[in-house]
Amino acid sequence: MSCREAQELIHGYVDGELDLVRNLEMERHFRDCGDCASAHERLRSMRSAMSIPYFQAPPGLETRIRARVREASGVAKVAAPRRPFHWQWAGVAASLIIVALGTWRVASTNRPADALAQEVLASHVRAMMASHLTDVPSSDRHTVKPWFNGKLDFSPPVGDFADRGFALIGGRLDYLDNRSVAALVYQRRKHLINLFIWPAPEQPDRGVEESERQGYHLMRWTKAHMTYWAVSDLNAAELRELVGLVEGG
Repeated sequence: MSCREAQELIHGYVDGELDLVRNLEMERHFRDCGDCASAHERLRSMRSAMSIPYFQAPPGLETRIRARVREASGVAKVAAPRRPFHWQWAGVAASLIIVALGTWRVASTNRPADALAQEVLASHVRAMMASHLTDVPSSDRHTVKPWFNGKLDFSPPVGDFADRGFALIGGRLDYLDNRSVAALVYQRRKHLINLFIWPAPEQPDRGVEESERQGYHLMRWTKAHMTYWAVSDLNAAELRELVGLVEGG
């Protein structure tokens, strides 16, 4: 990837709009190009500081808006042909606002979870490709858990399930959902599992939601005001087993 291509894609990368392949290409370019890496860091810092929520328009929004525009324009011509021009467009604008508010409610409910799933998967793949699975390599939870002290604004629960076939091999810091999170790494035979954890103070407990992306299984749940995401190429049944162990504490 050239610097020109990176500059064209960098805003989409920061906003989480790129696919996994492009994300990885950008990551590799940032490692090789200091100028582009600095530009990315400035954009990421600016976005984090502003904390602007980003929502993707749901499918069909453009079609609905165009239909409302045609409908509003037609009503304006038939019902009030002598009204001043700006009043006709005021009606159109009002229709657009109504449509936008309705679709925003849908987008704000559906888009973040979908985008976050892709972000979680990208972090999992990136950690393995960059050979940076752990900041604290250890199978001792009494070593891993204290390591996070002072690095996060919460204390993540850390379990070791080696006796059940899921060995803790360490932990690291990661960045998801516009915040620093804990990443615990487990191993099941030759399969690596990333378990991401961060606070969800206003969310009630919710059961496990499963999805599959590009050959990887992802499982998400909330318990005791903490959000959990588990991701791996391990089969769903065995990943579900680890989730049950984590939930059981």
